[in-house]
Amino acid sequence: MKITQSLSAAASFVVLAGSLSALNAAPKDYYRINVVDDVTGRGVPLVELTTVNQERFYTDSNGVIALNEPDLAHRKVWFSVSSDGYEFPEDGFHYRGIALNVVPGSQSTIKIHRVNIAERLYRITGAGIYRDSVLLGLPVPISHPLMDGDVMGQDTVMAAPYRGKLYWFYGDTQKPSYPLGQFATSGATSLLPGAGGLDPDKGINLDYWVDSDGFSKQMLPLPGFGGPVWVGGLFTLGSGNTEHLYTRYAHLKNDGSIGEQGLAVFDDQKNVLEKVKAFDIKDELYPDGQPFKAKVGDQEFEYFEPGTGQGAPLVRCQANLENISNPQQYQGYTCLSPGERFNGANTKLERDASGNLVYGWKFDTPTLSFDQVTALTAAGTMKPSEALIQLHDVDTGAVIHGHGGSVFWNPYRKRWVMVISQAFGKASFLGELWFSEADTPVGPWVYAKQIVTHNNYTFYNPAQHPFFNQDGGRLIYFEGTYTDTYSGAKDLTPRYNYNQMMYRLALDDPRLSLPEPVYVWRSKAGTDILGMRGAVELAHGTAQIQSTAFFAVPPSRKVTGLIPIYSFVTRSGYQTLPQNVHIVGLPPTILFFAMPKAPTGSAQAQVVPLYEFTDPKSGLKSYHVTSESVDPGLIRAEQPLCWVWKNPSSVLALDWNTIPETPK
Repeated sequence: MKITQSLSAAASFVVLAGSLSALNAAPKDYYRINVVDDVTGRGVPLVELTTVNQERFYTDSNGVIALNEPDLAHRKVWFSVSSDGYEFPEDGFHYRGIALNVVPGSQSTIKIHRVNIAERLYRITGAGIYRDSVLLGLPVPISHPLMDGDVMGQDTVMAAPYRGKLYWFYGDTQKPSYPLGQFATSGATSLLPGAGGLDPDKGINLDYWVDSDGFSKQMLPLPGFGGPVWVGGLFTLGSGNTEHLYTRYAHLKNDGSIGEQGLAVFDDQKNVLEKVKAFDIKDELYPDGQPFKAKVGDQEFEYFEPGTGQGAPLVRCQANLENISNPQQYQGYTCLSPGERFNGANTKLERDASGNLVYGWKFDTPTLSFDQVTALTAAGTMKPSEALIQLHDVDTGAVIHGHGGSVFWNPYRKRWVMVISQAFGKASFLGELWFSEADTPVGPWVYAKQIVTHNNYTFYNPAQHPFFNQDGGRLIYFEGTYTDTYSGAKDLTPRYNYNQMMYRLALDDPRLSLPEPVYVWRSKAGTDILGMRGAVELAHGTAQIQSTAFFAVPPSRKVTGLIPIYSFVTRSGYQTLPQNVHIVGLPPTILFFAMPKAPTGSAQAQVVPLYEFTDPKSGLKSYHVTSESVDPGLIRAEQPLCWVWKNPSSVLALDWNTIPETPK
C-alpha cells in the first residue's frame, strides 16, 4: 500500500511539473510554424497539421502554431497539411505534407495554395482566437485574443449599424463551465471602421454585454416555453435621437416548434431587447435574414429574406413602426394568388389570360419555399421552369438548392449580389457557399459560382456586412457559422467548432465574371432588339422588356477564351450582330462576350447556340437560341454565331422599381 502511494505521488509530481513547465514556457521554448497564403503571404487560419502518430495542431487567426511538444523537439517531424478550401502539393506517394526540423526557438514557414475564391481571414468569436500568437509573444489586433465574455462558441450572427456603433446579436452561446450555455440571444457592440474600430481586414473588437458572472448575458429572456430565443432580421427605423433598433424574435418550445414570435426593440437604458408585439405563430411574413433599406418612388421599405431560406429578399414592408408591427402589411414577391397560402396540389396560383404565372409584390401573401415548389411541380401544378429562383452552377449547370443567404446592392458590380449556402452539396451537406448576382433584387437569380467549400463540415447562415465594404464595394466581407451541426462529422475542430468565421471576396476576380441576362426589349421604333441591363437602362427601356432570351458575359467583364459580339442598330431600329466591326457609319458596340464554340464535358449542359436568321425579302436579321426557324420565311445561318448560356426560366419576374439607398 505504501509503495502504491509513493508511486502515485511521484506520478502526480511529474504531471504537475509538466503543467508548471507549460505554464511558464517562454516564446523561445516554442517552435513556431507559420502557414501563409502562397500568393498574398497572409497567415491562414484553420489549417490542420497532423503528425504520423495523429497528433493534430491548428493554426490560429494569425496562421501560426506554437509547438511545445517534448516528444517532437529536436528531430525532423512529418506534418500532413490540410485545410478546407486550400491545397498543399502532393508528393510521389500522394501524401500532402512536409518534414520540418522542430527546434524550440526557431521557426518554419509553410506556403499553402488557396482554391477557394473567397479568402479566409480570421475567427470572430470563441476562445483562443489568437492563442498561439499570444504564446509566441506576437502582436494581435484584438483586445481580447484569448477569451471575451466567457464565450466558447456562438451560433448565427445578426449585425447592424446603430447610433454610431455596430450592434451584434448571436444565437445559442457556449460557456466554459458547463456543456449548456445560454439560449436567449447574446449581444455585443463594436466601433465602426474609421471611427475607432478596426479595419475589417484585421478583426472586430467585440464588447459583450455580460451578466454578474462575466458570461455573455441573455439579451431577450422570455418566460413560458423553455426553448431558445432566436432573433432575425435586425434593422433600424428612424434617425438621430429617434432611431431605434428592431428585430423579429422566435421563442421555441422544447420540441423545437415555435411557441411565440413577434417584434422586439433594443432598450438603450437597460441594454436588452424587449418585446414590442407578439405575432400569430401562423404568420408567414415577418422580418428575417439580413435586411436592407430601399425606396420605391418616395416610399422607404425594409426588405427581408423570407424564412423559407431562398436567399433572395422576397419580403418587404414600409419602413415605419405601424406597418412593421402588422404582418398583414407585409408583401411577398410571389406567384400565389393574393391572400392565399400553400395548400399542396390545391394551391391557388395567379396566372394571366395566357396561362403565365404572375409574380409580383402582394400583401399578406407569402413566397413559396423550395420544398413547396418541388411539391407543386411533382403534382403538375407548376412547371420546374416556372420557379422564381433558378440557381445553377455556372461550371456544370447543376441545380443549387440554396439554404439561407444575404443580398445587398453592390456599387462596384452595380448589381445585387448574393452570398448563399447550399444544402446537399458535394463536399458537405451544408458547407458550401456560392456567389450570384442579379439585375433586380428579385432576380433573375440564375448562375452562381462556388466561393467557399468545407469537407464534411457545415458553414451556414452567411451574412454579408456591407458596412465593411472597401474600395467602392470591390471587396466585400461576410461571415458564417463553422460547425459540425448537420454534417455528421465525428472529428470536431478544436476551438473553431461552433463559431463565426470571417471571409473576404474580391469582386474583380475574373472567376466571378458570371453570365448576365440578355433581354429582348421593344425599342421606340417598335422593333425587338437584344440588350443587357446597361443598354436597356440607358434607353429607358426596362418597362419594354419582353423576355430574357439567354445569358452572356457583359462587356465590362472580359474573360479569357470568350469572343466579343458586336451590336449595330440602324436608324430604323433594326439590330445586326456583325462579324466585321468595320462598318461605314455609326460604329458598333460590344453587346456581350460569348463562347466561340461549344465547351466540352459537363459545362456543355448549360450552353446553347445562338443563330442568325435572315429575311430574304428585306435582308433584316434576327437572333435566336434555336436551330429551328422561328418563321417559315426566315433563313438560318449554317453555323452558330456563338454559344451563350441558356435561360432555364420561363417566367419574366423583374423589379426595376426598387432603388437601393445610398449608405449614410
